[in-house]
Amino acid sequence: MPAVVAINENWSFTQVGGGKANAVGEWTPVSQFPTTTHAELVKSGKIPNPFVGLNEWEVQWLGEVEWQFKTTFSVPEKTISDKCIDIVFDGLDTNAIIELWMFALLQNGQKLAETDNMFVSYRIPVKNHLRSGENELLLTFPSSFLIGKKLEAEHGKFVLWNGDSSRLHVRTAQYRYGWDWGPVLLTTGPWKPIYLQSYNARLEDLRVTSVVEESLNVRIDVDLALSADVPAKASIFLKDVSGKTLKSTEVALEKGSGRGTFEAKAGELELWYPVGYGKPVLHTVIVEVVDEEGNILDSKSQKVGIRRARVVQDPLTEEEGRTFLFEVNNVRIFCGGSNWIPADSFLTNIKDERYRAWLQLLVDGNQNMVRIWGGGIYEMDIFYDTCDELGILVWQDSMFGCGQYPAYDDYLRRVELETEQNVKRLRHHPSIVIWAGNNEDYQVAESYNLELDYNDEDPKTDFRKTNFPARYIYERTLPEIVGRFSGIHYHRGSPYSGFGKDTRNREYGDIHQWNVWHGSQEPWHNWDILSGRFVSEFGMQGYPDIRTVDHWIGGNNAERYPQSRTMCNHNKADGFERRLEVSLVPNLVDYRPLESSPWNFDRQLYLMENFKHAFDIESYVYYTQVMQAETLASAYRLWRRNWRGKGKELTAGALVWQINDCWPVTSWAIVDYFLRPKPAYYTIKRELNTYTVGMTRKETKKSTVESSAAFFEIDTIMEIWATNSTLSEKKVTLQVKTFDLEEGKEGGGLEQEVVLAPNASTEVWKGSLAKFGQPIRTKLSEVPKTLIVSARLLDGNEVLARYSNWPEPFKYIHFPKPSTLGFRITPQGSSSTSPRTQTYTLSTAKPIKGIVLDVEEGEARFSDQAIDLFPGDPQTVTCEILGDASDVKQVKVKARFLGDGTA
Repeated sequence: MPAVVAINENWSFTQVGGGKANAVGEWTPVSQFPTTTHAELVKSGKIPNPFVGLNEWEVQWLGEVEWQFKTTFSVPEKTISDKCIDIVFDGLDTNAIIELWMFALLQNGQKLAETDNMFVSYRIPVKNHLRSGENELLLTFPSSFLIGKKLEAEHGKFVLWNGDSSRLHVRTAQYRYGWDWGPVLLTTGPWKPIYLQSYNARLEDLRVTSVVEESLNVRIDVDLALSADVPAKASIFLKDVSGKTLKSTEVALEKGSGRGTFEAKAGELELWYPVGYGKPVLHTVIVEVVDEEGNILDSKSQKVGIRRARVVQDPLTEEEGRTFLFEVNNVRIFCGGSNWIPADSFLTNIKDERYRAWLQLLVDGNQNMVRIWGGGIYEMDIFYDTCDELGILVWQDSMFGCGQYPAYDDYLRRVELETEQNVKRLRHHPSIVIWAGNNEDYQVAESYNLELDYNDEDPKTDFRKTNFPARYIYERTLPEIVGRFSGIHYHRGSPYSGFGKDTRNREYGDIHQWNVWHGSQEPWHNWDILSGRFVSEFGMQGYPDIRTVDHWIGGNNAERYPQSRTMCNHNKADGFERRLEVSLVPNLVDYRPLESSPWNFDRQLYLMENFKHAFDIESYVYYTQVMQAETLASAYRLWRRNWRGKGKELTAGALVWQINDCWPVTSWAIVDYFLRPKPAYYTIKRELNTYTVGMTRKETKKSTVESSAAFFEIDTIMEIWATNSTLSEKKVTLQVKTFDLEEGKEGGGLEQEVVLAPNASTEVWKGSLAKFGQPIRTKLSEVPKTLIVSARLLDGNEVLARYSNWPEPFKYIHFPKPSTLGFRITPQGSSSTSPRTQTYTLSTAKPIKGIVLDVEEGEARFSDQAIDLFPGDPQTVTCEILGDASDVKQVKVKARFLGDGTA
């Protein structure tokens, strides 16, 4: 049986040759292991925290000097006697020289290997280089940045978006070179575990493949391979979550390999389903290998989910193009979710519980898919394990992002090994339903007019001879490896349309819809005409919690205003101020490709055109958060409407950019670095409920006198729809009420029974708002009434869904004085099971828009935010008190809302 000795103690590190970190020959003990340079130097106080103020720019030297890490470890005599001994490095960041010293003999170090890929593990035979007792391991990390510069000088400089162009030659986490949401922090060090493994023979490969037919009959193939050709047999067990053995078999190994197979009829084994559609049931496969004498050579267990997963690209029945949807166990899934970036600039600071907290937030927000973006890392095992357990679907990118990557021989060697290792490591996860070749690299090629003929599907074409050489990786190397080692659906990139179309095409494949914020900078109200078959990126910026802002201010209150130098350093998006506020300056070099406009005008005034707002930092935080919340909720609401039933899945998913941050920053994230949800998190949660109701109001202008521009009628048309994500139709009551905000009284309404189609949206009402008291206008000088429309879906007395539609832009609204609203926040007491959780009822006599709750002192997390309140429809929220509040009953809740008198 293999024995493992962890090499995780007695580590220290040094800056080679001395410098800012230490004197020559001075070694500093590490505080944890695995670790990296920045993480250690921050903890020891030798560098300032790069997440505060402008300190990011004080530590740039770290990425351009050489570092060493060393340790001594003891090897037992018993280990030395085993036939094979390997030292295993799960991950080294990034270029490293590995040396082993026989410490007691004071012999020169034996160079074992040089590494060149952060995403690769290294297994090195060391039996002939070890002795029982003390041994020393020395890791030397030259600057990967400088190595990248040398490779670039040798192989050429290529175009990209974000970061230094030399990153394209280095197989490392690309985001650390700086992105439009992240800092430049080039870390290095042993970032994953290191251990010694001794054995006579070990299980070198284990592949569990579940083949689920359309009938839901199941076949499970268990393929295994030993490291040596020795006489052996394997016992294979399939167990349920309780540990009960459901099936078992024995396999005689031939030439060190063999296959065991289990078969089951439909319904005999529980299947794995994504959250919201069933239980994410996991089974365990256990393999025990014994030699001829019955001695255990090795054993492994692997959790698996049995499921049938497909990417369906079928012709649509009512529009041009094809679907791009995910089907699990014959159920078509509307995917509402988020993009994921690395959760920290210092990866070794992310503990398992933090991963679980992030993913639990995603599920609690009614999301069912996460996309692991191609500029970060292939995530830790705990990430995928948790997705399996929670029922989260995973879209996995290969680690190529926003660049014209090379494809010379040595680079291909690195990519091939990286891809094979990570596909083998991840293939058993039922959560992973798609593997994409890159992030936006085809868009880069389009933007820079590189050689890219989407109709060239000739397998003999050598794309390495073009100026878009990485097409060889995405269309030759990756699909071959993913297909050979797994059953995961391969997609050439994200976005990628296929069928000879470019990435801007909205009728095929997936799309990154950045014409709100980037590109042509459309108003967010245009999401319905900006849809795609699957929107795998879209977003809007919003400030994080004011406490997060104060963290990066670091006590320097002179910088505590929106346009300060520190604030600008903590928003990495080019032109963010022009997008948030106002400019009519043409920007001809914006990095996002346009969809409809030949000029990219920074003309949309996302704050200015929609809100009357104040400029103190607390108000700026509030208004940008509400802007983000409105923008993203609108997208999910309108695109979920496009999920209209089989053959009519015009939009099959929407993944917001992004769920998380890697440092404290103003970005597109809906939850900030400290896991503080922004209001947008809650508005998305509401739009992804099991049942939702949505509305649009659009003005129509009709001439009343032929050939005249002066005589016309303007009517306001309201459309109402509802969604149902269950697999059964649902009878509900649609209740619509209106309120004239300026006159301060309720208007007309309606109530009718409707039947919601299963797993689809249903159109439930369309008509003129004149029915509810909005006059038809005959002059542009006639100001429409400020008519608030509230729609609810009722099942008896239970409110299944609600939504209030307000006239936009909000800046034109004359809000009532706050004192006349009748707004109440009424305490209802604490939970009997959780005394730190308080319940409050919100009620009002007049409609209120965009309520964001907080506490006067301390910190709390509320169950809902960005709330629209309507008379006669009180809403209940819970408030979980965080931190050290001694008397939760004394906590005072406060609220911000549009028209609260601050602007």
